[in-house]
Amino acid sequence: MSETLARVREHVRAGSVRVSQHAIEELFDDGISLEAVVDGVESALVVEDYPQHARGPCVLCLQRVEADRPVHVLWGIPAQSPDIATLITAYRPDPERWMDDLLTRRPR
Repeated sequence: MSETLARVREHVRAGSVRVSQHAIEELFDDGISLEAVVDGVESALVVEDYPQHARGPCVLCLQRVEADRPVHVLWGIPAQSPDIATLITAYRPDPERWMDDLLTRRPR
């Protein structure tokens, strides 16, 4: 498992979660429940991990929420606030951009 995802899970369990405005808008646009995304982090699968990102480590995850529907969720840990997990964005994966497993990008 990714160290980034492990840290995100620890922060979520502790209730140390921040949600970006962008994430709120994407959740609303795609009809995704914030509560379902936060609760679903425990069963998240890593799609891409960016432990050395300039703004702090972040990890793109595949989560299943609301009747097992797939959602890609980008979680981050801000460099200036390492004791909080930030939900950066969440969206329904576009099948034209992702392979059937939703873990692998399609070649361009």
